[in-house]
Amino acid sequence: MVAIKAADVDAFVARPDPARPVVLVFGPDGGLVSERVNAVIKASVDDPRDPFALARLEGDDVSANPSRLVEEAQTIPLFGSRRAIWLKTASRNVAPAVEALLGAGVAECRVVIEAGDLRRNAPLRVLCERAKNAAALPCYADSEKDRARLIDEEMRAAGLTLMPDARALLIPLLGGDRAASRNEIRKLALYARGREKVGVEDVAAVVSDASALALEDIVDAAFAGRPAELEAQLAKARTAGSSAGSILFNAQRQVAQLHKWRTTIEDGAPFSLDAVQPPLHFRRKTTIEAALKLWSAARLAGTMAELAEAVLESRRTAMLADTIAERSLLAIAANARRSAV
Repeated sequence: MVAIKAADVDAFVARPDPARPVVLVFGPDGGLVSERVNAVIKASVDDPRDPFALARLEGDDVSANPSRLVEEAQTIPLFGSRRAIWLKTASRNVAPAVEALLGAGVAECRVVIEAGDLRRNAPLRVLCERAKNAAALPCYADSEKDRARLIDEEMRAAGLTLMPDARALLIPLLGGDRAASRNEIRKLALYARGREKVGVEDVAAVVSDASALALEDIVDAAFAGRPAELEAQLAKARTAGSSAGSILFNAQRQVAQLHKWRTTIEDGAPFSLDAVQPPLHFRRKTTIEAALKLWSAARLAGTMAELAEAVLESRRTAMLADTIAERSLLAIAANARRSAV
C-alpha cells in the first residue's frame, strides 16, 4: 500500500517523491484539493504557464481515449525541461487510462490527477494507493489544529501579529473548506495592512463565519434546484461534523425568508436583493436570485410545512437525522427543478 496518511500529505506536497510520478489528489475539501494540486504542479515544472511544460487534460477526453494519457506522458519535452500533466477527472471514469499509465512505468513526467471525494473502494483510488509508482493524497476538512496553523502561516506572510484573544475568536469562525478559510484570513490581513497587530475588533469587523456560510451553501443549492452541488456540499458538511439539526434549521430560516421576498414580488411591491437587511454575502446572491425565479409563495409555504415535519421526524429518530435531512433537501432540489414560477 502506498496510501499516504493525512498527517504526512503536506510533507509530500512540499517535496514530491520522484519515484512516485503519478499523484492522485482527492477528497471532500475542494479548496484543499485545488491548493495541493497547484502546489505539486508548481514543484514539478519550471513554469506552470508554459503549455509545453504543463499539459492540461479533461476527464472526458481521457475516458473516451484511454491511450491518450500514456501518449501524453511519453512526449519528450522541448529543450530538456521538466514536464507535467494535470488531469481533471470531473467524475469521469479515468481508471483504465491511469492503470495503463502505471503499467507503462513513465517516470520522466509528473502526472497530477485532480479528483473529488472518492470512496475507499473507488477504482481510481485503489489503483493509486496500491501502485508503487503512485501516491494518493487525501484532502479532508481542516481540523481546529489545521485552521490554527493556516492562520499563523497567513499572518506571518503578511507581517502581522494576531493577538491571542483575536486568534481564539478567529479559529471557530473558519470552516472546513481550506480555500474559504484562507480567503477570510487574507481579507483580515488586507484590512489590517499598515499596522503591526490584529485585534478582536478587526476580526469582528471583517471575517464572515465560514462554517455558517457552508451551511447556507447547502440550503441555497437545494432551493436553487442544484442537486449535484447540494450533494457535494452535504458531503463537506458531514466531513466537517455539521449536525442535521443545524442544516434543517438553516433550511427553515431560508424558506421563511424566501417566502417573505417572493410574497413581496408577487404583490408587485419594489424589491431588490441589494437592499435586504442584513446584507447578503456576495457569493449567495446568484443562487438566491435563481431560487426566487423557481419558487412561488404558495409552493414555499408548502415546503415550510414539509420541513417542519422533517425536523420533528429527525428529533423522534435521532439515529436517522442525517438521512432525514439529506432526503428533505434533495426533495426540495428536485421540486425546484420541476417547474419555474
